[in-house]
Amino acid sequence: MQKLKLGPLVDDKPIKLTVVLPASVHRDLVDYAEILARATGKPVGPPAKLIVPMIERFMATDRGFAKARRSSGSVQPAPSTASGR
Repeated sequence: MQKLKLGPLVDDKPIKLTVVLPASVHRDLVDYAEILARATGKPVGPPAKLIVPMIERFMATDRGFAKARRSSGSVQPAPSTASGR
């Protein structure tokens, strides 16, 4: 099985998210959700549930962002709810 950047999603309080995505990105999210469900053996739910963990993972692994955050004296990030690290 392929190693995905996301692991099982944390069962968290629902959030309301309104975003307009290109159809191709939505199709990719649907495909990713299906592959993640097969890989973890757990249903993901609506593909929109992937957006927050993906953004968290992206920011947590973006070295340029971390360096800029440190140099600007920004508040340190909250612990991530994304797993699979």
